[in-house]
Amino acid sequence: MTIELENFPVVHAVTDSTIVMQDGFLERATGVMRALGNRGALHLRSSRLSGRQFHELATLLAKFQDVTGCWLIVNDRMDIAAAVGARGVQLASHSLSIADALAVSRKLPVGASIHSVDEAIEAEAEGASWCVAGAVFETPSHAGQAPARLEFIERVASAVKIPVIAIGGVTPETVQSLKSAGAYGVATIRGAGWDRGLDSSESADDLLETRLPVLDDPGFAEPVTRYISAYDSDSGNSQDNHPDGERSPEGAGA
Repeated sequence: MTIELENFPVVHAVTDSTIVMQDGFLERATGVMRALGNRGALHLRSSRLSGRQFHELATLLAKFQDVTGCWLIVNDRMDIAAAVGARGVQLASHSLSIADALAVSRKLPVGASIHSVDEAIEAEAEGASWCVAGAVFETPSHAGQAPARLEFIERVASAVKIPVIAIGGVTPETVQSLKSAGAYGVATIRGAGWDRGLDSSESADDLLETRLPVLDDPGFAEPVTRYISAYDSDSGNSQDNHPDGERSPEGAGA
């Protein structure tokens, strides 16, 4: 499925199983979505939630797409993504094939996680709308693994026409070099500040029963907005074009 580049997110905040099981995750996730606005996407990813729990959480987060403009992209579960009205689905090597996923829903754009130029070319040929490429830099979760580096992004971006999202150890300081290498956008896990402001008094059993939070503090700031500021640092975009609440807060990690 072809996507309009002007509408595709440039900063992708990615979760993992540990993150989604944290107390207060729903509040953090909706805060990140508001901070990113229509410039970003939240990737919901977990292998530890049951199918029912995953569906319930995705349903709650999907409601914030229209409110914030931020995309919800569901990882792996094409059925859940289509059921809740997510803006897209992200597939990994263990997921359905792109062809099988598109057979479930032709209306839902599909992204592919790739680790080589050949995989990127194959993903585009099979109908992927974008690819997430990495790991570009070394990360704690891949300690000791040789990172792909900027040259990898250059090769992938030269080989395909679909947007390339760079992931793996990406910091605000590396965003411009990744753009220069051909990346359309960037993705981050730790840089989204998932540990920030979590209320440890909440029970994990209440995760999916928490009421939808009302985030109406005009002065709030999220670490992930540093990535948008870095992305726009040479774009000439005015502040009026930035998502509501965008700041340059300190303390975002990679």
